[in-house]
Amino acid sequence: MRLHPDARRFLQVTADNPELDTRTPEENRAATEAGAAVGGIPAPVARVEDILLGGVAVRVYHPTWPVADAPVFVFCHGGGWLVGDINTHDALCRDIATASGVVCISVGYRRAPEHPFPVAVEDTLAVVTTILEGRSGLPVDPRRVAVGGASAGGNLAAVVAQELRERISFQVLIYPVMDLSTFDTDSHREFAEGFFLTRRRLEYFYRAYASTHDRTDPRLSPGRQSDLTGLPPMLMITAECDPLRDECDAYVDAVQRAGGEVTAVCFRGQVHPFVNAAALIADAHVARRLIGVELKARLGVPG
Repeated sequence: MRLHPDARRFLQVTADNPELDTRTPEENRAATEAGAAVGGIPAPVARVEDILLGGVAVRVYHPTWPVADAPVFVFCHGGGWLVGDINTHDALCRDIATASGVVCISVGYRRAPEHPFPVAVEDTLAVVTTILEGRSGLPVDPRRVAVGGASAGGNLAAVVAQELRERISFQVLIYPVMDLSTFDTDSHREFAEGFFLTRRRLEYFYRAYASTHDRTDPRLSPGRQSDLTGLPPMLMITAECDPLRDECDAYVDAVQRAGGEVTAVCFRGQVHPFVNAAALIADAHVARRLIGVELKARLGVPG
C-alpha cells in the first residue's frame, strides 16, 4: 500500500480535528458544516429546489431545465448517520447531476443519536417509494430510478436496493458501511488509526446509530443479507486505505456469487472519504465523472 499524495495532504489537513466523542453532536455537525468547502466548488445546474417528498426534506438538482420523464438518482449523504447533511454533499450532487444528465435528489434523512436506526432507513424508503409510485410531483420517470450514497449513505442505499430490488434500476455504493457487527477484517485492522476514519470514530458512529439494536440485522448491516438474488446492477467504489474496504469487497463477491451484475472500482492509495473531498483530492473528480457515466448509460440518458 502506497498512500496517494493527495490523500496524504488530506490527512495532514485533518490531523488536528478533535475527536468526535469529546464533543456534542451539535458541535460535531457545526464543525462538519464549517468544513463543507472541502467538497469542492459547486457546479452550476439549471435548477435547484428544496422540497418535501414523502414528508422528508430533499434537495432536487435539475441538470437541465425540467423535461418530462427524466431519470432520477436518489442520493444519501455520508457522515456516520450523524454529522453530514444535504449541504455538506452539495458539490458532490451537483457534479453527479451535471456528469450524468440525471435529476439528482439528495435525501435529508433524520440523524442519530436523536433519531437512531431505523429512522434513516424509513426516511429514505419514504422518498424512494414516493418517486416509484409517481407521487413526487416532479417531472421524473418512476421506471428509471437509481439509488446511491456514500459511507453511511451507501449503507442506506444498499438497504433500499435490497428491499425494493425489483423496482430499482441501478445502485451506486461509495465505500458503504456494510457490517456494523464486526471489525474483524484485515482492512479494519490495518487502517484502524491514522487514516481519518479511525476505529474510535466508527465506534462513535455505530453506537449513535445502532443504539441497542441487533447489529446483525440486515437492515442495519446489509452485508449480512442472506438473499442477494435479483438485486439491481451495482457500481461499487472503494478506497484502498479505508477500514471499510474488505466488507465492501466481501459484498461485491457475495452479490456476484448470487448472479448479480457488479462494476467494482478501487482507488489505489486513497482514503475515506475521498469522493467528497474534491477540493483536496483530484481522484474525487474522477470518481464523480465515473458515477455520471454509469448513471447515464444505465438510465438511458441520450448522448
